[in-house]
Amino acid sequence: MTRGLTPWTTRFPRLFELEGEWPKWMTEMLGSEGMFGRDGRFLPEANIAETDKAVEVTVELPGMKPEDVKVELREGTLWITGEKREEKEETGKTFHRVERRVGSFRRGFALPAEVEEDQVDAKFEGGVLHITLPKAEKVAPKQIVVK
Repeated sequence: MTRGLTPWTTRFPRLFELEGEWPKWMTEMLGSEGMFGRDGRFLPEANIAETDKAVEVTVELPGMKPEDVKVELREGTLWITGEKREEKEETGKTFHRVERRVGSFRRGFALPAEVEEDQVDAKFEGGVLHITLPKAEKVAPKQIVVK
């Protein structure tokens, strides 16, 4: 009889405490900066791929213009900096949700191979920055015939 009067929450052990565990899980999954960087600022996502002849980097920069982005190559590290500005303020509207991120960013990527710094090509199309870094020519190993 008393069991029926006992709240179910005290009968079953708590498997996890959402309020206390959730921030820890998010930090483990997304890292300390998460996908929006520190303090919820804009932090663009990037892909880095390597082919036989080049290292290819693509960075998503929606809503930005080529003049808002700066690309530098220093000591084997590719640096991409820029600023995503907020669109003009609209009066007479009440926003119920604002999820667009704005602010300046700086990303540095250690390159997986030596590249020809003077032949780097960067193009900005449809909100995506494409950077092609041709690999440096290395002396090919010479095949020696054993007699």
